[in-house]
Amino acid sequence: MAEERRFSEGAASPEGGRSKKFYIAVDLEGVACVIGTNGQGLRNSPDYPFACRQATKETKAAVDGLFAAGADEIIVWDCHGTGWNLDYEMLDPRVKIAMGAGSGKRFPGLDRSFAGILFIGYHAFDAPGAVLSHVYSSAGFSGMFLNGKPAGELQIDAAVAGKNDVPVLFVSSDDICVSQAKASFPDARFVVTKTSLAWNSCVSRHPDAVCEEIRRKSEEIGKDPRGNVYRLEAPFRLDVRFKRMEGAQHSPLTDRSGRPFERTDPYVLSGELDDIETLFRYI
Repeated sequence: MAEERRFSEGAASPEGGRSKKFYIAVDLEGVACVIGTNGQGLRNSPDYPFACRQATKETKAAVDGLFAAGADEIIVWDCHGTGWNLDYEMLDPRVKIAMGAGSGKRFPGLDRSFAGILFIGYHAFDAPGAVLSHVYSSAGFSGMFLNGKPAGELQIDAAVAGKNDVPVLFVSSDDICVSQAKASFPDARFVVTKTSLAWNSCVSRHPDAVCEEIRRKSEEIGKDPRGNVYRLEAPFRLDVRFKRMEGAQHSPLTDRSGRPFERTDPYVLSGELDDIETLFRYI
């Protein structure tokens, strides 16, 4: 029931050779100089407009590096919150943009023809001192676990991509998130944007320096895509720890047999699943 991490050099194109199609998933919390407001996340924070601008710049850097290396197609997925955060006009007009919320789908448009995924601005799962760390909802959950191991949005989203045999090629975020990512995708490339001090505190690198390193490493990826396919062997166990007891009490989570998840303590629900995407019916 353990997760499988398989080395990959990128998918093969229909014409033979390596695929030159790439997918970039963009969150906000992990970009340079973003810390939110004490006691809050980003949406109602004065830091939110800057976070959107910097996430756009870091995404542009990745796009520019990939196209410089000969990419044929890039999908940028604006996946924070409502899915409407980036300044799309700043991006190369050759990109396609997945945006919005409500479809219930992770990675719209992704299939086995893609060479891999780049994660920009993702954040750590709950950990001491990690900037804006959470898993999907900082108000609703205090942790998720796959087969007993802590997992965050990186690992869960990577498992969704892994169903299509698509590897993780790159992660940029704070130092704690990058450390978690290296444990899950050791063959990917990484950029540390800032050093975490607390949930709303960090020592950040200059935004322009971060963008330049992302552009350079993305060009390397375009020429030599390598990373890890992150798959979950079915059935696997999912444990969800809620912030409040009533969250666990009223959750509609059901297991692979259609039964409600077991409530193993006042805050935790546990069950076995065959497909990680089942989780997104409920969060």
